[in-house]
Amino acid sequence: MFGNWMKTAILMAAIVALFGLLGAVIGGKTGMMLALLFGIGMNAFAYWNSDQLVLRMYNAQEVDAHSAPELYQMVQELAQHAGLPMPRVYVIDEHQPNAFATGRDPEHAAVAATTGIMQMLTYRELRGVMAHELAHVKNRDTLISTISASVAGAISVLANFAMLFTGGQDRERSVNPIVALLVMIFAPMAATLIQMAISRAREFEADWGGAVISQDPQALAMALQKIDAYARGIPLNTAEAHPETAQMMIINPLSGAGLAGLFRTHPATEERVARLMQIARGEV
Repeated sequence: MFGNWMKTAILMAAIVALFGLLGAVIGGKTGMMLALLFGIGMNAFAYWNSDQLVLRMYNAQEVDAHSAPELYQMVQELAQHAGLPMPRVYVIDEHQPNAFATGRDPEHAAVAATTGIMQMLTYRELRGVMAHELAHVKNRDTLISTISASVAGAISVLANFAMLFTGGQDRERSVNPIVALLVMIFAPMAATLIQMAISRAREFEADWGGAVISQDPQALAMALQKIDAYARGIPLNTAEAHPETAQMMIINPLSGAGLAGLFRTHPATEERVARLMQIARGEV
């Protein structure tokens, strides 16, 4: 929806502004550019190779119309309805019900589902989930998350440089040690909060897009309720080993109930379900 895109744009502007302010205060133009280049370089590699890196982590196996006809044909039908190229389809041998999309653009996209989600959900519910993942592909959310991660990572690097400037030879650029310490602590935290807020906005947008692609918002709502109920009781082993990939899942398998809402990569499932049911009733 337009509101989610507007929220994403505002949050992206906020994280860039935070980076600019931090760089100007601590590192000047040189330090700011070095941190930004470091962040961009690190995340550009991840962005360009994200599909293969993540799929290898999860030991995902590519399937086709012969090895997994129901799943493959489901994705094919939804991709056609969404006006997308056919993505590669993968299955992950994990009991926990979950799914994700990856790839740098729609032409190099892949969607993956665990064996657990395929066994637990009905055909209709699984169709809603795969439509959600294709909405991520259509919205180029991998690119958006990479940009936000690049700036957030650069902010963390720049904050770590802060103490170097406090004890440097250039007295004109020296920073009060207490101020530097506060910046080192709170600037990365603020960047993380903004990055998480962007992630939540993109999940809401993918829910909306999935409802449009599948033309069945209630199916996605029922699937989210089932996944949320079961996923937290069954560990996703690879996500625990590589927590940086957990935010890609349709429901974050590492989000415990005790975590503060501001640090969630995904919106509360109850809120997502409520919004989808509003769409189903024609209220949105």
